[in-house]
Amino acid sequence: MATPNEKLAASLDVLNKIQEEGLQAIPGKRLTRTHRERLLNAGFLTEVLQGWYIPSRPEEQPGSSTAWFAHTRDFVTGYCNHRFGEAWHLNPELSLELKSGERTLPRQLIVWATDANNQIVSMPHGTSMLLYRAPRLLPAEPTQSEAGLRLVVLERALVAASESFFTRQPLAAQLALQLLPDALDLTRVLLAGSHTVVAGRLAGGLRAIGRGDEADELVRTMTAGGFDVRESNPFERPPRILGGSCQESPYAQRLRLLWSEMRDAVVTRFPSPSPIQPDAEALLEDIEARYLADAYHSLSIEGYRVTPELIERMRNGHWNPDGADKAERNAMAAKGYFDAHTLVKADVVQGLHGKNPGTLFRRRLSDWYRALWGASVQAGILKPEDLAGYRNDPVFITNALHVPLSKDAVRDCMPVLFELLEQEPHAGVRAVLGHLVFVYIHPYMDGNGRIARFLMNLMLTTGGHVWTVIPVERRATYMAALERASSYQDIAPFADFVAGLVTEQTVTRPTRPPGR
Repeated sequence: MATPNEKLAASLDVLNKIQEEGLQAIPGKRLTRTHRERLLNAGFLTEVLQGWYIPSRPEEQPGSSTAWFAHTRDFVTGYCNHRFGEAWHLNPELSLELKSGERTLPRQLIVWATDANNQIVSMPHGTSMLLYRAPRLLPAEPTQSEAGLRLVVLERALVAASESFFTRQPLAAQLALQLLPDALDLTRVLLAGSHTVVAGRLAGGLRAIGRGDEADELVRTMTAGGFDVRESNPFERPPRILGGSCQESPYAQRLRLLWSEMRDAVVTRFPSPSPIQPDAEALLEDIEARYLADAYHSLSIEGYRVTPELIERMRNGHWNPDGADKAERNAMAAKGYFDAHTLVKADVVQGLHGKNPGTLFRRRLSDWYRALWGASVQAGILKPEDLAGYRNDPVFITNALHVPLSKDAVRDCMPVLFELLEQEPHAGVRAVLGHLVFVYIHPYMDGNGRIARFLMNLMLTTGGHVWTVIPVERRATYMAALERASSYQDIAPFADFVAGLVTEQTVTRPTRPPGR
C-alpha cells in the first residue's frame, strides 16, 4: 500500500503535467476528486471559484494573497480561453494601461466577449471580472509578457478609449501615444470610422507630448478626407516630455515618467541636509555605531531570525562555513549582510570625496550582491552561478498587487535607474525614489529589500544625512507605503515615512536590539 507521501507525490505529478501544458487556470474536471482533494488539503492547490483552481505553495500563510496576485493574469487568460476561445479581449483602456508597462491589475477587469452575459465573476481577495457582452470585438492579440491576456491593438485601443481615460490615467495615455511608431495607422483607423472628435483629441494629445509634426499630419490627412477636425488637448496638466531614446521599452519610459512625476513630492517633504560637509571618519564611526541595529532590523524585515549576538559573531569573523554554520540560514544572512555593509561603507567614503553616488551604485551593485550571498555559496547552500547577473525567472512580492517586471524588462530598466540616480541632484529624491524603483524592478530573486536599503543609505549619507534604519516594528507601514507607491503611483506615504525616520534618527540613534 502506498504511503501518504507517495500518494501526494502521485498527485503532484499529475499537477505538474497539467502545468507543463501551460495551464495555470485549472478546470476541476482536469483532476480526479482524489487528486484534487489531496492537493487542496496539502496546500498545493487553491480554489478561485467553483470548479476552477490555481497552483499554490503550502508555506504560504492562510489568507495570503500572494499566489492569487501572482497567477491572476494566467487565470483570466485560461478561464476566458476556455469559455470564449479567441473571441474575447480586455477592454481598450486596460489594454492601453498594460501596453504602457503597468504591472498592477485593477480590482475589476473588464473582459469583452461576444458570448458573454454581462455578469460579474467574483474572484479572491476582492477582485472580479465583468464579462461584457460586446456587439463586436476589436482587433486584439495575446501578449506573452501579460501571460497571454488578449489586448486590443494599440491604434484601435487609442481610438476606442474614452475621453476620461486621459484624465484618469494620464501616464498610461501619454506612454500609449509615445509608443506609436508614427501616426499613419492611427489616421487610417480614424478615417475608416469617421472619428472626427476622437481625431481632434488624439491630435491634441500628440502635440502635448511633443509630437507636433505628427499631429499636423493627422489633421491635414483627416481634412483631406473631408472631415472638420477641432483639435483639443485631452490632458488636464501638461505632460512631462520624456528623455531617453524613443526606442526604449514602455517599462523604461514609465520609470522616467514616474521619477519625474514623483520627485517634487519628495523634495517638499524631505528635511534639509546638514549644512556642514560631513567628516568621513566621524561619519564612518556613526555608521558603525548604528550597524548592530541596522543589521538586526534589515534582516528581521526579510524574515530572518537573528540576534545581536549572532550579528556580532559574524562581524568579528567567528563563523564556520564548514561546521555548525553551514546549514544555518540565519548565520549565512548575517555574514552576507556584514560583507555587503563593508563594501557600502567604502562607497560612502568615495561619495564624500566627490564621486557621483549614482555612478558608484552602478559600478558596485554586482559587488554588493555577490557579498550578500557569498557566504551561502561558500557553505554550499547556493550554487556559484547564482551570483551572476539579474534573475531569469518571475518573482512575486508577498501580498502585493504590484507584480515585478519580467526578466527582459529588468534588463531594459536597470540602466534607466542608474541614469536617473546619476542625474538626480537631490539626495532625498535619490534615496526615496532609488529605493522605490529598485524594489519596483526587483532585479534579483532574493535580497532586493536589503540592497534597496543599502542604496537608500548610500544616497542619504553622501548627501549630508545620517544612516537611517527602518525598524522591523514598522514593517507593515513600510510595506504598505511601498505598495501604495508601486501600485497607485502615490509617493507621499513612502516619502513621509523615510523623511520622518531621517529626522528622528538625526537626533537619536536607533537603540540596540534586545539580546537573548
